[in-house]
Amino acid sequence: MKYRKLGNSDIEVSEICLGSMTWGTQNSEAEGHAQIDYALEHGVNFIDTAELYPVNPMSAETVGRTEEIIGSWIAKSSRREEVIVASKVAGEGHDYLQNGIDISPHKIRVSLEGSLRRLQTESIDLYQLHWPNRGTYAFRNNWQFDPTRQDTQQTLDHIYTTLEYLGQLVDEGKIRSIGLSNESCWGTAQFLRIAAENGFPRIVSLQNEYSLLYRVFDLDLAELSHHEQVGLLPYSPLACGLLTGKYKDGARPDGSRLTLNPDLFGRVHEDIWPVVDAYVSIAQKHGIDPSQMAIAFCNQRPFVTSSIIGATSVQQLKINLGAAELELDQEVLDDIQAVYRRYPLPY
Repeated sequence: MKYRKLGNSDIEVSEICLGSMTWGTQNSEAEGHAQIDYALEHGVNFIDTAELYPVNPMSAETVGRTEEIIGSWIAKSSRREEVIVASKVAGEGHDYLQNGIDISPHKIRVSLEGSLRRLQTESIDLYQLHWPNRGTYAFRNNWQFDPTRQDTQQTLDHIYTTLEYLGQLVDEGKIRSIGLSNESCWGTAQFLRIAAENGFPRIVSLQNEYSLLYRVFDLDLAELSHHEQVGLLPYSPLACGLLTGKYKDGARPDGSRLTLNPDLFGRVHEDIWPVVDAYVSIAQKHGIDPSQMAIAFCNQRPFVTSSIIGATSVQQLKINLGAAELELDQEVLDDIQAVYRRYPLPY
């Protein structure tokens, strides 16, 4: 397992991060604990969660349960110092989280205190804004994204007050570093500029979707990442399981995410299957597990700090962690590039 710095911070994280959003719905507390134990045994030191989790489905009854499961593991194991814990404050849109209000200093304070209590810890290592108040092109919103509706000054004022308040929380020792999620190049640049001009904490990471099927980050955001040392934490590197190959030829394994969410949050349509088959065929051609190829591809991108994997069983986790031992050679990368040129944005 390789380890990389989170931006310009002194925090080192494993190149594979253990995602947790199924713990509390698809996975029990005991299963969540087993995944943490197994991951740590194999070099992982980074766990990502959010106040919103679990998903599949999200509900008022389960919100926050994932953090509780991580917190009970921390309390039981006494291994808090061995893990880097990342969590997120949600934006507007979910009525069961402070009535779905926008991110603000008040929202951050209430959400952070709740996360610390559920996680049974005094500090969160990486605290992230789950999505921007002004909206995002993530979550398949790219097809109707319209930035002309945004108020520039309102956005800049929000960034200033948010960074100022996050700085206070860093000074209080409640968080160690801050990151963004589902952000754009312009938005990230404004956070960096305003922080530099006012001595506020600097953004160290950007958690956006990235996979063989969704490579929006390759362009402007990759340039920003290179020059500003803001690494990507790719979520959904397996595209919600599409890139594992388990849905090949119309298969629908019992309990899989596709049986719970038939369009995988907008990823599935009739034109996606030839693209999925093309990438799975590359892995088969080269004798590589498709899941490991997809994760290894992300890990080899120069802007990636740590790829966030999710699993509903230790067996799946074992396969995914095997990507840390895989280095894709040029022949595989050339085959991937050929498919990418043919299908640059399949969803």
